[in-house]
Amino acid sequence: MFATRSILLFAGLVAFAVGTLLVALGSGSANIGVADSLAVLWGQAPEQVRTLVLDLRLPRALSAFAVGGLLAVAGVLMQVLLRNPLAEPYILGTSGGAAVAALLCMLFGLSSLVVDAAAFGGAMGATLLVFSIAHGTGAWTPGRLLLTGVVLAAGFSAATTLLLALSPDQHLRGMLFWLMGDLSFAYEPARELWLLLGLTVAATLAARHLNVLARGELQAAIVGLPVTAFRYLIFAAASLATALAVTSVGVIGFIGLVVPHLIRMFAGSDHRVVVPASALAGGALLVVADTLARTLLAPRQLPVGALTAAIGVPLFLILMSRSRQYR
Repeated sequence: MFATRSILLFAGLVAFAVGTLLVALGSGSANIGVADSLAVLWGQAPEQVRTLVLDLRLPRALSAFAVGGLLAVAGVLMQVLLRNPLAEPYILGTSGGAAVAALLCMLFGLSSLVVDAAAFGGAMGATLLVFSIAHGTGAWTPGRLLLTGVVLAAGFSAATTLLLALSPDQHLRGMLFWLMGDLSFAYEPARELWLLLGLTVAATLAARHLNVLARGELQAAIVGLPVTAFRYLIFAAASLATALAVTSVGVIGFIGLVVPHLIRMFAGSDHRVVVPASALAGGALLVVADTLARTLLAPRQLPVGALTAAIGVPLFLILMSRSRQYR
């Protein structure tokens, strides 16, 4: 029964992910349809249509899928690490550190390459800062790490607001779009896709250890799991995934929070299913949000982060209300 249910879940998620990608390829200011998108993939479309799809829409759609999958898998890992169902990739101040570093570069008019490098450095630096403060002179605990992350994230948010207030008008729009998520320049998805594949495979292979750790550190230690080393590994993997996602498309919330809850609601808590299913669902959800951002007011583009929040907030409330009904 469990195997059949898991197979049906994966079949549905794969079909949904493929469908969202095909719709994304055919939708935009110039609608070409799903049939023409398939023709492009089979090499049977006019050159102009092929250029539009292969050079513009396909890289962007793959970037959205990869980033959404990374955020969802990072959310699963953070919830195991902190043993808190409300944990999500940005809760440890990763996005705040990236935002402060990137906005500083934008404020001084530096190139996009420097902005990306600064965002990645700021994300990883913020993660290390949170960890070093939470660790202190003794061992850190999930509660201490969570509290430290929330406090520093609030500090980064205040710094971000100050930078926006000091920014000249010509830079303000770009800063705001970056803060709310922007895939307009996400045309090189290879590194995100490879990291998503590697992280998903590794976390799925380590699913038994994740299942044990999710029940508590004492139970994990009893069965011989090296708890401290494994927690460090989870922390590093989730931080790297979040940092790369923020660097690629800016700050996009709710995917890492909502998707793992949604998957656990249908598949239970076995991480052999939760991890790969979250990667598929998170990727497909961000593709949907990005497609809506491109098409709702085309040719104008909406910030993707605002749409993920618009989708994620009511979905999360529905999940919470349904979970109360089953108690």
